[in-house]
Amino acid sequence: MAISEKAMSLIQKMQQNEITESLIYEKIARFAKGEENKQTLLRLSKEEAAHAEIWKKYTGCMPKAQKFKVFWFALMARILGFTFAVRLMEKGEEGAQDEYELLLSEIPESAEIRTQEEEHEHALLNMLDEERLNYVGSMVLGLNDALVELTGSLAGFTFAMQNTRLIALSGLIIGISATFSMASSEFLAGRSEGRTDALKSCTYTGIAYLITVVALILPYLLFPAHQYVAALICMLAVVVLIIAGFTYYTSVAQEKPFKSRFLEMALISIGVAVVSFFVGILAKKFLGVDL
Repeated sequence: MAISEKAMSLIQKMQQNEITESLIYEKIARFAKGEENKQTLLRLSKEEAAHAEIWKKYTGCMPKAQKFKVFWFALMARILGFTFAVRLMEKGEEGAQDEYELLLSEIPESAEIRTQEEEHEHALLNMLDEERLNYVGSMVLGLNDALVELTGSLAGFTFAMQNTRLIALSGLIIGISATFSMASSEFLAGRSEGRTDALKSCTYTGIAYLITVVALILPYLLFPAHQYVAALICMLAVVVLIIAGFTYYTSVAQEKPFKSRFLEMALISIGVAVVSFFVGILAKKFLGVDL
Protein backbone atom coordinates (compact mmCIF):
# COMPACT_ATOMS: atom_id res chain seq x y z
CA MET A 1 0.00 0.00 0.00
CA ALA A 2 1.38 3.41 -1.00
CA ILE A 3 1.53 5.87 1.88
CA SER A 4 1.80 9.59 1.34
CA GLU A 5 4.85 11.47 2.57
CA LYS A 6 2.73 13.43 5.06
CA ALA A 7 1.18 10.24 6.50
CA MET A 8 4.60 8.60 6.83
CA SER A 9 5.93 11.63 8.67
CA LEU A 10 3.02 11.42 11.14
CA ILE A 11 3.55 7.68 11.62
CA GLN A 12 7.24 8.17 12.40
CA LYS A 13 6.42 10.90 14.89
CA MET A 14 3.75 8.76 16.60
CA GLN A 15 6.01 5.73 16.69
CA GLN A 16 8.74 7.67 18.48
CA ASN A 17 6.18 9.05 20.95
CA GLU A 18 4.86 5.56 21.65
CA ILE A 19 8.29 4.05 22.30
CA THR A 20 9.29 7.05 24.44
CA GLU A 21 6.13 6.86 26.56
CA SER A 22 6.53 3.09 26.91
CA LEU A 23 9.93 3.68 28.49
CA ILE A 24 8.55 6.48 30.70
CA TYR A 25 5.82 4.21 32.10
CA GLU A 26 8.39 1.47 32.70
CA LYS A 27 10.76 3.80 34.57
CA ILE A 28 7.98 5.28 36.71
CA ALA A 29 6.74 1.78 37.58
CA ARG A 30 10.11 0.99 39.18
CA PHE A 31 9.59 3.51 41.99
CA ALA A 32 5.80 3.84 42.12
CA LYS A 33 4.34 2.71 45.43
CA GLY A 34 1.76 -0.08 45.49
CA GLU A 35 1.82 -3.29 43.49
CA GLU A 36 -1.41 -2.45 41.64
CA ASN A 37 0.03 0.89 40.54
CA LYS A 38 3.19 -0.82 39.30
CA GLN A 39 1.20 -3.37 37.30
CA THR A 40 -1.06 -0.69 35.82
CA LEU A 41 1.95 1.35 34.69
CA LEU A 42 3.62 -1.74 33.21
CA ARG A 43 0.42 -2.53 31.28
CA LEU A 44 0.43 1.00 29.90
CA SER A 45 4.09 0.52 28.95
CA LYS A 46 3.30 -2.69 27.07
CA GLU A 47 0.40 -1.06 25.22
CA GLU A 48 2.56 1.82 24.05
CA ALA A 49 5.26 -0.63 22.92
CA ALA A 50 2.63 -2.67 21.04
CA HIS A 51 1.47 0.47 19.23
CA ALA A 52 5.05 1.21 18.23
CA GLU A 53 5.33 -2.33 16.80
CA ILE A 54 2.21 -1.75 14.68
CA TRP A 55 3.76 1.41 13.23
CA LYS A 56 6.98 -0.54 12.57
CA LYS A 57 5.15 -2.49 9.85
CA TYR A 58 4.88 0.77 7.93
CA THR A 59 8.17 2.47 8.83
CA GLY A 60 10.34 -0.65 8.71
CA CYS A 61 12.39 0.44 11.73
CA MET A 62 12.15 1.23 15.45
CA PRO A 63 13.31 4.71 16.47
CA LYS A 64 15.14 5.47 19.70
CA ALA A 65 13.25 6.96 22.66
CA GLN A 66 13.62 10.67 23.40
CA LYS A 67 16.00 10.48 26.35
CA PHE A 68 15.39 13.98 27.66
CA LYS A 69 11.60 13.46 27.67
CA VAL A 70 12.05 10.17 29.56
CA PHE A 71 14.33 11.85 32.09
CA TRP A 72 12.02 14.87 32.51
CA PHE A 73 8.81 12.92 33.16
CA ALA A 74 10.58 10.43 35.44
CA LEU A 75 11.97 13.36 37.46
CA MET A 76 8.56 15.02 37.55
CA ALA A 77 7.01 11.77 38.76
CA ARG A 78 9.47 11.60 41.66
CA ILE A 79 8.89 15.20 42.70
CA LEU A 80 5.19 15.80 41.98
CA GLY A 81 3.91 12.22 41.98
CA PHE A 82 3.45 9.65 39.24
CA THR A 83 -0.26 10.38 38.78
CA PHE A 84 0.45 14.01 37.88
CA ALA A 85 3.30 13.08 35.51
CA VAL A 86 1.31 10.37 33.72
CA ARG A 87 -1.84 12.48 33.34
CA LEU A 88 0.20 15.44 32.10
CA MET A 89 1.82 13.20 29.50
CA GLU A 90 -1.54 11.86 28.38
CA LYS A 91 -2.94 15.40 28.31
CA GLY A 92 -0.28 16.27 25.77
CA GLU A 93 -1.61 13.52 23.50
CA GLU A 94 -5.04 15.13 23.12
CA GLY A 95 -3.85 17.05 20.08
CA ALA A 96 -2.78 13.77 18.46
CA GLN A 97 -6.40 12.82 17.82
CA ASP A 98 -6.51 15.17 14.82
CA GLU A 99 -3.46 13.40 13.42
CA TYR A 100 -5.25 10.05 13.71
CA GLU A 101 -8.10 11.48 11.63
CA LEU A 102 -5.63 12.28 8.83
CA LEU A 103 -4.35 8.69 8.87
CA LEU A 104 -7.72 6.91 8.80
CA SER A 105 -8.03 7.04 5.03
CA GLU A 106 -4.59 5.50 4.51
CA ILE A 107 -4.00 3.34 7.62
CA PRO A 108 -7.10 1.41 8.79
CA GLU A 109 -5.28 0.21 11.95
CA SER A 110 -4.98 3.80 13.18
CA ALA A 111 -8.66 3.61 14.23
CA GLU A 112 -7.92 0.68 16.54
CA ILE A 113 -4.92 2.43 18.07
CA ARG A 114 -6.94 5.59 18.61
CA THR A 115 -9.68 3.62 20.39
CA GLN A 116 -7.13 2.13 22.77
CA GLU A 117 -5.59 5.55 23.40
CA GLU A 118 -8.98 7.07 24.23
CA GLU A 119 -10.67 4.27 26.16
CA HIS A 120 -8.37 1.56 27.50
CA GLU A 121 -5.55 3.82 28.62
CA HIS A 122 -7.99 6.25 30.21
CA ALA A 123 -9.53 3.37 32.16
CA LEU A 124 -6.08 2.24 33.31
CA LEU A 125 -5.17 5.77 34.40
CA ASN A 126 -8.26 5.86 36.59
CA MET A 127 -6.97 2.76 38.37
CA LEU A 128 -3.91 4.64 39.66
CA ASP A 129 -4.12 5.28 43.39
CA GLU A 130 -1.54 7.65 44.87
CA GLU A 131 -1.53 8.51 48.57
CA ARG A 132 -0.81 12.22 48.21
CA LEU A 133 -3.89 12.69 45.98
CA ASN A 134 -6.07 11.22 48.71
CA TYR A 135 -5.03 14.15 50.89
CA VAL A 136 -5.44 16.95 48.37
CA GLY A 137 -8.41 18.17 50.45
CA SER A 138 -6.13 18.53 53.47
CA MET A 139 -3.52 20.37 51.41
CA VAL A 140 -6.15 22.69 49.96
CA LEU A 141 -7.39 23.42 53.48
CA GLY A 142 -3.92 24.40 54.66
CA LEU A 143 -3.10 26.31 51.50
CA ASN A 144 -6.35 28.28 51.34
CA ASP A 145 -6.32 29.19 55.01
CA ALA A 146 -2.68 30.30 54.91
CA LEU A 147 -3.19 32.34 51.75
CA VAL A 148 -6.28 34.15 53.00
CA GLU A 149 -5.17 34.65 56.61
CA LEU A 150 -1.51 35.52 56.08
CA THR A 151 -2.05 37.57 52.91
CA GLY A 152 -4.53 39.71 54.81
CA SER A 153 -2.28 40.00 57.87
CA LEU A 154 0.84 40.93 55.90
CA ALA A 155 -1.05 43.46 53.79
CA GLY A 156 -2.45 45.07 56.94
CA PHE A 157 0.96 45.10 58.64
CA THR A 158 2.59 46.63 55.56
CA PHE A 159 1.15 50.09 55.98
CA ALA A 160 0.70 49.92 59.73
CA MET A 161 4.38 49.10 60.37
CA GLN A 162 6.13 50.31 57.20
CA ASN A 163 9.18 48.21 57.95
CA THR A 164 9.84 44.91 56.19
CA ARG A 165 11.70 43.42 59.17
CA LEU A 166 8.87 44.15 61.60
CA ILE A 167 6.32 42.88 59.09
CA ALA A 168 8.30 39.67 58.57
CA LEU A 169 8.69 39.14 62.32
CA SER A 170 4.97 39.65 62.96
CA GLY A 171 4.01 37.47 60.01
CA LEU A 172 6.36 34.71 61.08
CA ILE A 173 4.95 34.61 64.63
CA ILE A 174 1.38 34.54 63.31
CA GLY A 175 2.24 32.01 60.59
CA ILE A 176 4.00 29.50 62.83
CA SER A 177 1.28 29.72 65.48
CA ALA A 178 -1.44 29.34 62.85
CA THR A 179 0.36 26.32 61.35
CA PHE A 180 0.23 24.41 64.63
CA SER A 181 -3.33 25.60 65.25
CA MET A 182 -4.56 24.48 61.83
CA ALA A 183 -2.75 21.14 61.98
CA SER A 184 -4.01 20.34 65.47
CA SER A 185 -7.57 21.33 64.51
CA GLU A 186 -7.41 19.00 61.50
CA PHE A 187 -6.09 16.20 63.74
CA LEU A 188 -8.83 16.66 66.36
CA ALA A 189 -11.51 16.87 63.66
CA GLY A 190 -10.25 13.63 62.13
CA ARG A 191 -10.15 11.87 65.49
CA SER A 192 -13.67 13.00 66.36
CA GLU A 193 -14.86 11.54 63.05
CA GLY A 194 -13.18 8.25 63.88
CA ARG A 195 -10.70 8.46 60.99
CA THR A 196 -7.57 6.33 61.29
CA ASP A 197 -5.58 8.68 59.07
CA ALA A 198 -6.05 11.78 61.25
CA LEU A 199 -2.32 12.17 61.90
CA LYS A 200 -1.40 11.84 58.24
CA SER A 201 -4.16 14.26 57.22
CA CYS A 202 -3.05 16.92 59.71
CA THR A 203 0.57 16.48 58.55
CA TYR A 204 -0.36 17.30 54.96
CA THR A 205 -2.38 20.30 56.16
CA GLY A 206 0.47 21.58 58.34
CA ILE A 207 3.12 21.16 55.64
CA ALA A 208 1.00 23.00 53.04
CA TYR A 209 0.37 25.81 55.54
CA LEU A 210 4.03 26.12 56.57
CA ILE A 211 5.35 26.17 52.99
CA THR A 212 2.87 28.94 52.17
CA VAL A 213 3.91 30.93 55.26
CA VAL A 214 7.61 30.79 54.28
CA ALA A 215 6.88 31.73 50.65
CA LEU A 216 4.77 34.77 51.62
CA ILE A 217 7.18 36.11 54.24
CA LEU A 218 10.28 35.68 52.07
CA PRO A 219 9.80 38.95 50.07
CA TYR A 220 9.83 40.96 53.31
CA LEU A 221 13.14 39.34 54.28
CA LEU A 222 14.71 39.98 50.88
CA PHE A 223 13.77 43.66 50.47
CA PRO A 224 15.41 46.47 52.53
CA ALA A 225 13.44 47.71 55.56
CA HIS A 226 12.10 50.83 53.79
CA GLN A 227 10.90 49.04 50.62
CA TYR A 228 7.74 47.66 52.21
CA VAL A 229 5.52 48.53 49.21
CA ALA A 230 7.79 46.61 46.82
CA ALA A 231 7.75 43.67 49.25
CA LEU A 232 3.94 43.79 49.33
CA ILE A 233 3.70 43.74 45.53
CA CYS A 234 6.16 40.85 45.38
CA MET A 235 4.21 38.97 48.06
CA LEU A 236 0.97 39.35 46.07
CA ALA A 237 2.75 38.05 42.97
CA VAL A 238 3.89 35.02 45.00
CA VAL A 239 0.28 34.47 46.10
CA VAL A 240 -0.89 34.38 42.47
CA LEU A 241 1.95 32.01 41.49
CA ILE A 242 1.18 29.64 44.38
CA ILE A 243 -2.50 29.57 43.50
CA ALA A 244 -1.75 29.05 39.80
CA GLY A 245 0.78 26.29 40.48
CA PHE A 246 -1.33 24.34 42.95
CA THR A 247 -4.52 24.75 40.92
CA TYR A 248 -2.74 23.51 37.80
CA TYR A 249 -1.38 20.53 39.72
CA THR A 250 -4.82 19.48 40.99
CA SER A 251 -6.49 20.21 37.63
CA VAL A 252 -4.12 17.79 35.91
CA ALA A 253 -3.84 15.13 38.62
CA GLN A 254 -7.57 15.09 39.42
CA GLU A 255 -8.88 16.20 36.01
CA LYS A 256 -10.67 19.28 37.37
CA PRO A 257 -11.25 22.66 35.68
CA PHE A 258 -8.37 25.11 36.07
CA LYS A 259 -9.68 28.56 35.17
CA SER A 260 -12.71 28.78 37.48
CA ARG A 261 -10.85 27.39 40.51
CA PHE A 262 -7.85 29.64 39.92
CA LEU A 263 -9.97 32.79 39.58
CA GLU A 264 -11.98 31.95 42.69
CA MET A 265 -8.92 31.44 44.91
CA ALA A 266 -7.04 34.42 43.45
CA LEU A 267 -9.95 36.86 43.83
CA ILE A 268 -10.58 35.81 47.44
CA SER A 269 -6.90 36.11 48.46
CA ILE A 270 -6.25 39.39 46.66
CA GLY A 271 -9.60 40.80 47.85
CA VAL A 272 -8.77 40.04 51.48
CA ALA A 273 -5.32 41.61 51.02
CA VAL A 274 -6.80 44.84 49.63
CA VAL A 275 -9.34 45.13 52.46
CA SER A 276 -6.67 44.38 55.09
CA PHE A 277 -4.32 46.95 53.56
CA PHE A 278 -6.90 49.70 54.05
CA VAL A 279 -7.68 48.41 57.54
CA GLY A 280 -3.98 48.87 58.32
CA ILE A 281 -4.10 52.46 57.04
CA LEU A 282 -7.19 53.28 59.10
CA ALA A 283 -5.83 51.58 62.23
CA LYS A 284 -2.58 53.54 62.00
CA LYS A 285 -4.46 56.81 61.49
CA PHE A 286 -7.11 56.48 64.20
CA LEU A 287 -4.95 54.78 66.82
CA GLY A 288 -2.15 57.23 66.27
CA VAL A 289 0.50 54.54 66.38
CA ASP A 290 3.79 55.48 64.77
CA LEU A 291 6.41 52.74 64.41
